[in-house]
Order: sequence, then structure tokens, then C-alpha cells
Amino acid sequence: MKKKKARESLPRREKILLVDDDSVFREEFTECFSGYEFLQAADGAEALRILKAPNEIDLVIMDVRMPGLDGLSLLEQINKTASGVATMIVTGYSSKETVLRALRGKADDFLEKPFDIEKVRAAIDRVLNLRKTGYRGDAADTAGKIEHVKRYLTRNSSRKVSLKDAAAAVFLSPKYLSRIFQEHQGTGFNEYKLELKMAEAEGLLRQTAYNIDQISEKLGYQNTESFIRQFKKTTGATPAGYRRKARGGGARASGRRSKKVN
Repeated sequence: MKKKKARESLPRREKILLVDDDSVFREEFTECFSGYEFLQAADGAEALRILKAPNEIDLVIMDVRMPGLDGLSLLEQINKTASGVATMIVTGYSSKETVLRALRGKADDFLEKPFDIEKVRAAIDRVLNLRKTGYRGDAADTAGKIEHVKRYLTRNSSRKVSLKDAAAAVFLSPKYLSRIFQEHQGTGFNEYKLELKMAEAEGLLRQTAYNIDQISEKLGYQNTESFIRQFKKTTGATPAGYRRKARGGGARASGRRSKKVN
């Protein structure tokens, strides 16, 4: 009699609950990310029913605008009833206020429509990995909060974000965030924020055909002169001079050594 070959156990696929009132979007999204196991809900109320029943859901991805219980209200309910699950807010109607409300609600990440598939995949993997390491924004997890602030600044590098805004996103006082950011990052909050903005400016100058006025506006400056002064002070070159040297074959337009913004 032949022995039955033992079935090899397959690795468990992470389970994601996708909440959106657009059924076409849900189907397209699940097809793009077939490496995960999906459950679907058409609104916040249905999502809550699924979450209140026994489940193994690792991540909830929810749209902001839905009839009835919207995404931000659903996020608040999840924190009360299913606090162990990771969360991501998705919207095509982003604003600074929406970002702040999502992060204050302890969402793990924030995505905007339309999507870049690879960026979304990386974001999902990052959130799931953070969940595995146990970071859920707890006050004791200082390093996790700093990473949360850095992601927040990166997503909003072209917006006017204050230390108070960032502190509110992770439920810390501005003074305390300023101190621990300096200790953990080795640079001040405002200096780090400026490095992000200047790095984005350099990329735009090297890789796009935007003129200086357009780049200044894109980065959130009220006038081009302020942008030019700040860029020259930081890099040692004017934006136009940096662009000429960069396009002339130089890897860097100035003698400064750019800090690596992690």
C-alpha cells in the first residue's frame, strides 16, 4: 500500500478587507493585487459586520467617500472594535484636512486615486510588515512615531506642514516631537522638512521641463524669489544654474554633499 504524500502547508496569504461603494473599482483592485486574499464590503456598515464576526483580517483598505458610514467614521469604529487590524485610507478627494483626520484617526497609511500599482503594492507590504513588528502607533513606540512623521512629511512635501500639524498626527506635543525627532533622526524637524523639499526641487529641475515659476508653485512657495533664495542658500547654486550643470552631464550641480533623507 502506497503511503500518502504529506501535503505541504502553504504559507498563509494576508487577508485584506476592501471597503468601497464602487463594485468595479473593487474588482479591478483585487485583480491587480491577486497575491493577497480579499474580502469585500460595499459600505462601512457591511465592513463593521464582517469585522465584528470572528475573522483573520490583517488590513482594512477603505475609501473616504461612501454613503452612510464614511471611511473616516469607519476608521474611528475600527479603532474601538478591531484595534489589532491595520488600516489604510483611500480617496480621490485628498486635502490636507483629510490627511490629518486620517492620521489622527491612527490610519497606518493614506493613498490617493488614481493609483500607481507598484507604489500601492509597496505601501501595502510596508503596512503589513509594520503590523507584524507590532507597531500600531502606541505612545511607547517612539521610533515608530518618528517613521510615521517622516512618511507624513514625504507625502506632504509640497504642502505647508507645521511641527504642530505633525505632532497632532501622532498625538504628541510639538515640543516633545521636536526633541525626539532631533535625537532619533540626527537633524531638526524643519531641517529635515527642508531637505525633502530641496530634494524634490532638484529632481524636478533634473527630470522635468517645468520652468522655475512652475516648480516654485508646485513646491508650495508663495513667490518664486523666496524659492530661488532658499534653493541657493541650501545648494550653493540658483535653480537655473543647477539645471544647466545637471543637464551638462554633472551628477550634482553644486559642491555641497546632499544629506540622505531616509
